[in-house]
Amino acid sequence: MNGSNKKTKAPKPSPGRSVSHTLLPIKLSKPSLKSRVPLSKVLQQRKTIREISEKNLPPQIISNLLWAACGINRKKGPFGIPGRTAGSASNSQEVELYVAIESGIYLYDISHHWLVPVISGDFRSLAIGQGQPNFPAKAPIHLIYVADINKLANTSGYQEPGLQDPEVQESYYYVDTGLIAGNVYLFAASEGLATWFHNCNRHALNAILNLHPEQRVLFGQTVGYPA
Repeated sequence: MNGSNKKTKAPKPSPGRSVSHTLLPIKLSKPSLKSRVPLSKVLQQRKTIREISEKNLPPQIISNLLWAACGINRKKGPFGIPGRTAGSASNSQEVELYVAIESGIYLYDISHHWLVPVISGDFRSLAIGQGQPNFPAKAPIHLIYVADINKLANTSGYQEPGLQDPEVQESYYYVDTGLIAGNVYLFAASEGLATWFHNCNRHALNAILNLHPEQRVLFGQTVGYPA
């Protein structure tokens, strides 16, 4: 994947967000989800595949994958906030998706459907962590799930008391991560791809992503063609 050369301006990063100045943003193509596989078949084929090829995925597949994971599927969702393909507590949308590829790590800007560069370099092995079996570190796509607790505590949605309770917050962002990961599994099954949801090197990723104190690195998920 290369940075787009189109004249469309890249979205500006949020204030305080760490951004790489050595990589170009990547403008993703418009999602095109026209699977001919019925849902019943997709559910039958959903599974974890840990043996994943190093072969690159086409840009259109990557665009479709990220949109399926947690892209915007309607302009007005709960509480007047744009709705996504994966639900979240009070539509707080507190789980952010980072994407590690060979050239670096990007943040998926869901509102604009862009990949915003965070850091250059091949850090895909950190998205898997140490001691994982089969270790497909060179697989093309490694998703990194990061929870932003500030978004939970200050959501524009319904301000239920639990959103201020650390224990309840944790239960919410773990569930919301699982909803996104489940979408990735279904998309992979529909496209004949392999995917594996797993732990990651949280300590190292926290350091290189320059996250603020209210952010938590949670899990990784590898996606590619079956080996």
